[in-house]
Amino acid sequence: MKNRFLVLDFGSQLTQLIARRLRELNYYSEVHPCDYPIEKIRAFGPAGIILSGGPSSVYEAQAPTADVKELLQVSPVLGICYGMQLIAHQLGGVVETSAHREYGFNRVKWSAPFGDIPTEQKVWMSHGDIVRKVPPGFEVVGLSEGNHPAAMQGPRVWAVQFHPEVAHTEKGEQILASFARDLCQAEATWDPPHIAEHLMQVAGKLVGTEDHVLCALSGGVDSSVVATLLTKTLGAPRVHCVFVDTGLLRKNEYETVMQTYKDVGLNVKGVDASQKFLQGLAGISDPESKRKTIGRLFIDIFEENLSQLPVAKEKIKWLAQGTLYPDVIESFSAKGGPSQTIKSHHNVGGLPEKMKLKLVEPVRDLFKDEVRRIGAELGLPQAMLWRHPFPGPGLAIRIMGEVTVENLRILREADHVFISKLREKNLYHKIWQAFCVLLPVKTVGVMGDGRTYDQVLALRAVTSHDGMTADWFPFEFDFLREVSNEITNKVKGINRVVYDVTSKPPATIEWE
Repeated sequence: MKNRFLVLDFGSQLTQLIARRLRELNYYSEVHPCDYPIEKIRAFGPAGIILSGGPSSVYEAQAPTADVKELLQVSPVLGICYGMQLIAHQLGGVVETSAHREYGFNRVKWSAPFGDIPTEQKVWMSHGDIVRKVPPGFEVVGLSEGNHPAAMQGPRVWAVQFHPEVAHTEKGEQILASFARDLCQAEATWDPPHIAEHLMQVAGKLVGTEDHVLCALSGGVDSSVVATLLTKTLGAPRVHCVFVDTGLLRKNEYETVMQTYKDVGLNVKGVDASQKFLQGLAGISDPESKRKTIGRLFIDIFEENLSQLPVAKEKIKWLAQGTLYPDVIESFSAKGGPSQTIKSHHNVGGLPEKMKLKLVEPVRDLFKDEVRRIGAELGLPQAMLWRHPFPGPGLAIRIMGEVTVENLRILREADHVFISKLREKNLYHKIWQAFCVLLPVKTVGVMGDGRTYDQVLALRAVTSHDGMTADWFPFEFDFLREVSNEITNKVKGINRVVYDVTSKPPATIEWE
């Protein structure tokens, strides 16, 4: 473990993505809050330490901080965005608010590049403060389009003002790789077999040798991988999978997924709870209330089904969920850092405070593509692993407003048309996630020479590497025309179709 890295969280929504990138490069990494005690850092013995970005300004009284000089006594340091500003501020440089803020795409001109990157590099920035003067003994090695320091170098220190961890930064991973390999002299020894082995060891140790687990299946990749991993770790008789038909699934999804679960050898039971979910969601339009209601109903239903499983109720001590880090980081800072809340998730912020079961979430600190790699290592079929992400709350958060039987019918039929057309045109696997959103808006239309007053449907399709940032997919106009015509012709209740051309950020991928 001498090749591992420590990432200190100063509040960026992208902090865990830094660690994820290092893992992709086969370097084990962990995220801890910025105030992680120096004694624990020394005990961890990192080959390198990375300081994340964050929303604060270093000169604010309550700004998150860490002692950079102490960290440098442990290992080399890489500062990213806020991390670069903190290094400059503490080591004798000057940081100040800039009249020219830099958000989104930018270009950096390098005089001494970090690693195998071009001397002019396309990067992703998100900052309002700049390093006006670098510390003594440091030099500026990269300038932004605004002629601000975009990269600096000093004794055992590299620092960049942009975000090399995001997919939109050109060859950003090369900077991280060069930091690990060249400045820290670390060896790449972390790969999917090690990750799967590590997760199985952790899960086995947590659950023990006697307890049984109730596994909440949603039909998606994450919970399917968790169920398979736990089944291989504990054995099928101790892992009781429950797949709930919430009434919020896509067309024919319940039957198709149930058969797949049986084919891969999971110990699975189906539960029809569609009426309970519809009743529970009646009259609720607020997205946060929807998520929390769905989370509460999920737990209630799983606890109700404990007595119906072929094992003594008291032996089931754990509830397994397929929570991922994007769920966590958008709900709160999982590691105690100052990250800001974006929204709660049904399996994070939506859980009740008191539960009769303890939680086991083996992939909680992983991203979607990592989970897919682990699933492949565990032998899951490609058709299951490469399905587009589908949220736990299902179609409930793709209906803007109250969830009704009629709105579900409209959205389910429209979504089926959209996804079927993507598969027909061989576009499905070029897109990270695609879906429809039913808007609480009615507009006037004309059909068969008659006036209609029906709902508006939004199409959403994005490309992404990890779900933390995303771009909308550039469909050909003929494709959009064909999909729009087919939806308005086939799906009663829709007379207008629009396409969402917003990236993440500033939007999220889902609308709620």
